[in-house]
Amino acid sequence: MPARLILNADDFGLTAGINRAIAELHQAGVLTSATLMANGPAFHDAVRIALAHPSLGVGCHIVLTDGVPVSPPEAIPTLLGADGRTFRPKLTRFIRDLLLGRIRESEIQSEALAQVRKIQRSGIRITHLDTHKHTHVFPSVTRALLRVMHATHVAALRNPFEPAHTRTYARLQRRLQISLLNSFQASFHRIIPPALTTNGTFGISATGNLNAEELRALLRHIPAQGTFELLCHPGYHDQDLDAIPTRLREHREIERQALLREVPAILLHPQSPQLIHYGDAFGDPVATPWANPASPGPRNKAT
Repeated sequence: MPARLILNADDFGLTAGINRAIAELHQAGVLTSATLMANGPAFHDAVRIALAHPSLGVGCHIVLTDGVPVSPPEAIPTLLGADGRTFRPKLTRFIRDLLLGRIRESEIQSEALAQVRKIQRSGIRITHLDTHKHTHVFPSVTRALLRVMHATHVAALRNPFEPAHTRTYARLQRRLQISLLNSFQASFHRIIPPALTTNGTFGISATGNLNAEELRALLRHIPAQGTFELLCHPGYHDQDLDAIPTRLREHREIERQALLREVPAILLHPQSPQLIHYGDAFGDPVATPWANPASPGPRNKAT
């Protein structure tokens, strides 16, 4: 059985231009999945697109930093920044306060649950969870999301770690950041049963630098067996995007064009991976093996 590959776009719902790119790429057969931001400014437009494209797997992109919460501010005070209304705008501040015990795990769970429930109420069946800025590498976030998955019957969580060789595609500063986050890999796998995640994720180190050449190299290094995700951030650079604090602007166009160019080419290879979304890999969320965390589930062991 060939490897299975989930091509997932983050930031669904951030802007109409990102939503449009996701729809076009899925229609072109080069994108299988997207994770929706429940607090995104273009949330309702994204829901419309998702419901019109039932073959697109849609997850929930849990946001705990840089944005407006779904919960009432008074319900999650330790998750908020100095203004008492929005999340901490800087990931470094979130990490510092999380590690110092200033953020309550119960509030992480409450806000994540509110975000998942908002998407589910819109009529979307959520295939998986992941997090903005990969905050679920930290054990308190991992534990909270596992409880949310149980409560909402979501069957999978992104494995936020990538094979070591892919880090060569990142700039030095990015490689150092990834090395720090990878120190939490053992704790993540102690908390999350193998049946609820993939064998790994490609593209984390390459975020902000994923052009056609690097995408081609990543696709060529997908292992021969196992279930993997390749994450990306395609979109259109427009006025809406310029109005949002993000470091990914022009590069979203580069990633969009790279997917259109490189994914069809790799699929011509006789040993190409099978393109799927999380729902294909992890099946019916209601059948999630909660009673038996040791169950091997749908994930294939990498060799």
